[in-house]
Amino acid sequence: MELSLAGRRALVTGAGKGIGRSTVQALHAAGAQVVAVSRTQADLDSLVRECPGVEPVCVDLGDWEATERALGGVGPVDLLVNNAAVALLQPFLEVTKEVFRREPSGCHPGVPGSTKGALDMLTKVMALELGPHQIRVNALNPTVVMTPMGQANWSDPQKAKTMLDRIPLGKFAEVENVVDTILFLLSDRSSMTTGSTVPVDGGFLAT
Repeated sequence: MELSLAGRRALVTGAGKGIGRSTVQALHAAGAQVVAVSRTQADLDSLVRECPGVEPVCVDLGDWEATERALGGVGPVDLLVNNAAVALLQPFLEVTKEVFRREPSGCHPGVPGSTKGALDMLTKVMALELGPHQIRVNALNPTVVMTPMGQANWSDPQKAKTMLDRIPLGKFAEVENVVDTILFLLSDRSSMTTGSTVPVDGGFLAT
């Protein structure tokens, strides 16, 4: 399927590792001009060596003022992949206000689904407000993804079985499963899709 991403300008946050890095690589391969945002300079340096022409921006998105300074001169972009996130699996009653202030959008403290639900609703609100400007907003909700972090956290067969038993396809997602869906949502092939939360979960939500 031709996605027609050549020449489009894309910005990807959390671009240094995992899904974000693979998304940058896929967009670069598809001919897009990519701005890669990460808080780790070494990751950006190696990414630029792999994908010459990628524009690196090193900033911690948890610092609002630094982010404004770093991205203020980036210029217009056609596509945004807001991928940066952390996983903080603290009990709900132990979550502190400092955690919410410090971490970028996409963190999952306390009840793991709490901020995911908030981001899903934000997606719908943004889609409603930005639709008249022909700006589409969608969210992608994967199950466990076999990034290096995913492999480290779910390598215990006993722990993994508890989750896999709830996934009809009986497997976790690979990074390319997520990236392929991201590319589809960025492309004009999904031109009538906005305000949607797209699961990449092997049927988890169907159970």
